[in-house]
Amino acid sequence: MLKSGESSACSECGTMVLIRDYEIGELVCDHCGFVISSPLFNHGPEWRAFDTEQREKRVRVGAPLTWTIHDAGLSTVIDWRDRDSSGRRLNSDQQAQMYRLRKWNRRSKVSSVSEKNLAFALSELAKVAFKLNLPRNVLETAAVVYRQSVKMRLIRGRSILGVAVASLYIACRQCKVIRSLEEVGGAANVSKKESGRNYRFLLRKLNTRVPPVEAKSYVSKFVNQLGLSGNVESMAMKILDQAVELRLTSGRGPSGLAGAATYIAITLLDERRTQGEIAREAGVSEVTIRNRYKELVQKLIIQVEL
Repeated sequence: MLKSGESSACSECGTMVLIRDYEIGELVCDHCGFVISSPLFNHGPEWRAFDTEQREKRVRVGAPLTWTIHDAGLSTVIDWRDRDSSGRRLNSDQQAQMYRLRKWNRRSKVSSVSEKNLAFALSELAKVAFKLNLPRNVLETAAVVYRQSVKMRLIRGRSILGVAVASLYIACRQCKVIRSLEEVGGAANVSKKESGRNYRFLLRKLNTRVPPVEAKSYVSKFVNQLGLSGNVESMAMKILDQAVELRLTSGRGPSGLAGAATYIAITLLDERRTQGEIAREAGVSEVTIRNRYKELVQKLIIQVEL
């Protein structure tokens, strides 16, 4: 039985909570038991699946729409196996015909230069996202940002890969996935200078909103990469909360603050890591970690035994 809030209420008691009983095909009021409509049809598939593999084999519809493909996933795909619907192998004439069909099918997908460039850029976006282990929603957001850039003709005079890196970094910021601009550019072999220039250009032209990065967002990343315990993460979060209350984070880089808070936490909990290790993960110098560390210890009055 499935409960659902329907737009129509029960005519007897007026409640909006109704039960769909697919076994007997009735829509019943959950409060008074009045049968509102009968019969009730199940609009789901007639087949059942008990795991993901069965579901993928039995489904008879195509893949969902996606902005990560230049034609949004609406194109036709001709199977590379030279077999018919019954699994029998095609003869030589049929194989030659299928080869020509595949060739022209590929050509028809990218009939213009703009479509070819878009297909190349989206494929590079997917490669970089795979290298950085980014979730699907970040890739979809990056594809939308890049398409907006193409629509506004912001790609002219700039490298396709550079604009793709900037789009991916904007998507990471919007989806609150912590990746630095240097990390994203390094995965695509694009310099930090070029990545930053394209990023600032897209922000200015697209007039898009990018939320600021909080120092607490970096803590989980550092803890995972350094193999630290959950107690270190919790304590570092508390230290940063106190720092925010005392307004010690103004004008300070979030990665440096997060690295210093993590270093204080591992020192208090006796999970030794060097400042150099934390600085390397945070992408800052040891001097920055040391300065932020001294500020937090003095302002928060933390007793640290070295």
